[in-house]
Amino acid sequence: MSLNFRTLTAAAAMTIGLATAATAQDFALRFQSSDPAGNPNYELKVEWAESVSALTNGRVAIEMLPVNSIVQHTETQDAVAAGIIDGHITDTSYFTGKDAAFGLIANPVGAWSSPYEMFAFLEYGGGNELMREILEPYGLHFIGATTPGLEAFISKVPLDGVDDLAGLKMRAPEGLVQQVFAAAGAAPVNLPGSEVFTSLDKGVIDAADYTVFSTNHAQGMHDVATHPVYPGFHSMPLVEVSINKATWDSMPADIQAILEMSVRDFAHNMVGKLAANDTLAVAEANADPNITVHNWSAAERAKFRTIAQGEWGKVASQSANAQRVYDVLTGYLVAQGMISE
Repeated sequence: MSLNFRTLTAAAAMTIGLATAATAQDFALRFQSSDPAGNPNYELKVEWAESVSALTNGRVAIEMLPVNSIVQHTETQDAVAAGIIDGHITDTSYFTGKDAAFGLIANPVGAWSSPYEMFAFLEYGGGNELMREILEPYGLHFIGATTPGLEAFISKVPLDGVDDLAGLKMRAPEGLVQQVFAAAGAAPVNLPGSEVFTSLDKGVIDAADYTVFSTNHAQGMHDVATHPVYPGFHSMPLVEVSINKATWDSMPADIQAILEMSVRDFAHNMVGKLAANDTLAVAEANADPNITVHNWSAAERAKFRTIAQGEWGKVASQSANAQRVYDVLTGYLVAQGMISE
């Protein structure tokens, strides 16, 4: 009797020990970023990964990888679906070649005046549901989104309005952003963000839609492109945090809830941190006699927004998903009084 009790106790202790070891790291995941190592945006993504480990008591460990670590920046969607990586944090525009809907929902140029307007659309206007609907057939689950905020514009030449965009050789991500700049008279090309500095330095391009002012400044962009436009007049990307759908479906509800909460916190942290950085970086740039910061007039900004909104309907006609995004997006904007019917 005593021997059996000790045997059972030992067995139970072993079972508890094994369970503890298993739950110590239920999910070891690799996520690839669209930003290079050392970039302030990337460092915030690393902080998010570390926070997930803390919030789950080590049950989820996320290794954050810089752009192009495993696959090219335009290939992460396929890589997540195939299980080559477990997830990504990237601009949804990069997958416009698969469905025009990705470009429209990722960056409806001219729609948002602040990150919080985009967050409200995602949370309360049907945006999160749209992202899940269009991603799940590709084998991904959309956890949530962040954004660096309203982007500044990098330029080697003075730009004070729409007319100055004529013939401008510039980098822009795939999809609607490229289409809008082309409609405004520029000559956009597709380059990964990691090649922007080199391309500017070598004269391959003269301008770039890339990211927020402070990140551009920290990476030395204004050393080679001394005519930035700030505040930005053009772009605010939706940066998706997505995971392999089968992996997501295998997760217990509490971990799923923690991941969703962590992404919401991450989004607000990124916006706040980068906005604070922008204030300091703009002051530093204004004090540099070699840099001229250009601020477009309200009339020129409105002119660009009109061009952008004129391209939305063209994108909508390219796929059923794009039409669905267009209908939900414009319906929300009209209901909120942000655009007229």
